[in-house]
Amino acid sequence: MCGIVACTGAPEVGRVLLDALSRLEYRGYDSAGIAVTGAADGRSAVLRTTFRVDDLQRRLDHWQPGLPATTGVAHTRWATHGEVSVDNAHPHTDCSGRLAVVHNGVLDNVLELRAELGRAGHVLTSQTDTELIAHLIEGRLGGFPLRRAVEETIGCLRGSWALAVLDGATGELVVTCHGSPLVVAESERGVFAASDLAAIAPWVERYRIVEDGDVLDLAPGLPWWRHGMAVRPPASIASTLRGTDLTRGVHPDFMAKEIEQQPEVVAEVMTTWGPSVAGDLWPSFGLQVPRHLTIVGCGTSLHAGRAVAQVTARLGGIPYSAIEASEVATTTTVPGSLAVVLSQSGETADVLRAVDVLHQRGHPILALTNNPHSALARQAQAVMLCQAGPEIGVAATKTFTAQVIGGTAMGLSLLAAARLVDRSAVRRRVAELSGVPDLLAYAIGAARRSVPDLVPALLDSPGFVFLGRGSSRVFADEGALKLKELTYRWAESHAAGELKHGPLALIETGTPVVVLDDGSERLAANIAEVRARGARVISVGPEQATIPARTSTTALARGLDWLGPLETVVGLQVLARELAVALGRDVDKPRNLAKSVTVE
Repeated sequence: MCGIVACTGAPEVGRVLLDALSRLEYRGYDSAGIAVTGAADGRSAVLRTTFRVDDLQRRLDHWQPGLPATTGVAHTRWATHGEVSVDNAHPHTDCSGRLAVVHNGVLDNVLELRAELGRAGHVLTSQTDTELIAHLIEGRLGGFPLRRAVEETIGCLRGSWALAVLDGATGELVVTCHGSPLVVAESERGVFAASDLAAIAPWVERYRIVEDGDVLDLAPGLPWWRHGMAVRPPASIASTLRGTDLTRGVHPDFMAKEIEQQPEVVAEVMTTWGPSVAGDLWPSFGLQVPRHLTIVGCGTSLHAGRAVAQVTARLGGIPYSAIEASEVATTTTVPGSLAVVLSQSGETADVLRAVDVLHQRGHPILALTNNPHSALARQAQAVMLCQAGPEIGVAATKTFTAQVIGGTAMGLSLLAAARLVDRSAVRRRVAELSGVPDLLAYAIGAARRSVPDLVPALLDSPGFVFLGRGSSRVFADEGALKLKELTYRWAESHAAGELKHGPLALIETGTPVVVLDDGSERLAANIAEVRARGARVISVGPEQATIPARTSTTALARGLDWLGPLETVVGLQVLARELAVALGRDVDKPRNLAKSVTVE
């Protein structure tokens, strides 16, 4: 879950690298570092910090080796092996200081490699797995090109990696990957490699994906090797990222921007997929009509998958199971079930491991992702794109609504193809979905007006309980996840009917209980139960709720019962963000979390 970037051929490469690295910081922000050519005696010049990238940017003007250099690597870290410290920050060097390595991923055979290097006399100065790679390459470098030494080294590694290796003596740069994403690109600004296209998007129009096991010199023409043989670089892909996608604009943080973008995102999803839902969308996947769905994802993506599966079950009677990706290997799945696998990035390590298991069990896989060129998309039999655009805030917002709406469009198409729902009825549902952007826009505005007045009374609350019934439950789960991610306060989500089976013990005077209000008598009874014990009830939903999400002025604005109360989620997002801001949290970069979870 780290971010790496490498560049050659750019004047004042240090500034270029740190500019790119600032756009990768969502992948990890425990520490950061940079290495460039130009140090004395052929060493790589290294600068590291346990602060964020802006600390390196402040120090760069006084870092003499970094000013004239044209080749270098940079890294922003999410700690796995070793505590957060300067010694554990990347880049890591070999014994001579000649080689500098940055790494995204995690090695499994660390103890074995440490023992090997110790016997060979290498001196290790960090707790990381990455430093081992630098010393392993050092031991294989004598008399060989750097590319050959890297090839031999990765044959000794077990785990996942995206690597950029800098030779400070020669200025060579070599990159490779296995189980961790890496893209490369050439432009007038230089030759680049990065964990994510967003890092280098302002300077490149096309890019190439590095496949597992590929090794290449980061140099003009991109000399490329696969299985030890020189090959032509793969076809380039046009970048669709816009400069405005990667900036906050007028918003105070990316999360605020991405909450506001949700109506626009849903409109884009419906413009893209709506016309084909009742017709050729499902046939285009080339999949048989399933009798059962297996929903697989992590965190927010799993919540979105459950919301989608509830729709196909409610409207068409298709049964489903929902499984955390990390639990797939130890969970029995229904033979022949269609696996609907959700991942915003398409690079989530637990998800990719689950895909391997699902393939072994013979499950066809339909990927629901925001990244058409991701590992998940490449391994699935069919892909449904979410059309959300880049999401920089670590806590997912617009990608959740995009997954729910995109997945619902897919589900409706499945029901039409299976003749479980009449096509004319499917077209009516699609027309209703086209009104969701207006519904979300109203809910965002209502939350902006109502939530700030609630926050002062919640600042000292150590924890929160979220309640929902039926189709509301999964959205309550998502609201609780957002609040705990952003505020660092505990938040539990429960089915409202389960209160008396344990959760009611948590309720005392002042405990905030966030209720997704469906207006039912049974839920009213649950609300009375917590109020009788002194709870501070925060209702979300109808016009008279504490946080309104719907208005009674039009039929559509009263919500789509068959979809579930998707509109309530934006109020829960605003609540989590406003409380986090008031508590002084960094809402774009919550502690201990990173955006693209590429390690298990």
